[in-house]
Amino acid sequence: MQQHRTISGKILYTSRKPGREGQERGREWFTFTHHTDGKRSLRARCEIDEPAPTVHRDVVYSLDENDRPMDCFVRLTIGDKFMGSGLFIIGKDAVECESYGPSIGRVSQTMPIGGDFDGFGTHPISGDAYITKKIDRSLGVHKRNFRCFLPSPDHRGATPPLIAESNIDLGYLGEETVTVAAGTFDCYKYQFTDDAGGMISIDGHSHPPYEVWVTADDDAIFVQGGVGGYMQTWYELVELSR
Repeated sequence: MQQHRTISGKILYTSRKPGREGQERGREWFTFTHHTDGKRSLRARCEIDEPAPTVHRDVVYSLDENDRPMDCFVRLTIGDKFMGSGLFIIGKDAVECESYGPSIGRVSQTMPIGGDFDGFGTHPISGDAYITKKIDRSLGVHKRNFRCFLPSPDHRGATPPLIAESNIDLGYLGEETVTVAAGTFDCYKYQFTDDAGGMISIDGHSHPPYEVWVTADDDAIFVQGGVGGYMQTWYELVELSR
């Protein structure tokens, strides 16, 4: 008999752009595996239909018993053409990457960590929710800088997998009860902001404010959220099994 615990679900991506309000623009299937040694892994498959080019992302991301990132595999298909695959290993002192793709060839990278950091930004929405566990809610409503490594600085993650670093703010906004297609959940509400331009997209945009509602428990499951500014997107949990 297997000893691990499994959580799986589906997140629907919709648009809030004028003329496209409520229209489906993508979807994400995710699975968290929680092991008895405290380690856990996220597996996510993400599809973005709009705006073009389309994005198809596969991610396998693992954390240790202290929620410190261990490793992450990313495979990207953009416009239905292979863009690249990369394996990231987060060690004690450095992040290492082995990546390849048509535009970059074969790349080996090592980036010193150089101090404290909060996590690894994987780009799936389910991963955005999980990283909110790193903020100390006992301080009440507040925000602080979040230092992360990630496989792409682009807001859709639509560049070949290579090591990048971002510094944005994460704010804790309080508690709310939220009802979505998957059910009613007690949630913590957070907001990511990028006033200092710590995560610039490939076309020059800083990341717009991004609100997320996350289950008020140790599983930290994404429930709903949205990005304003030029993106105008909305995300909602439509299926959940745990």
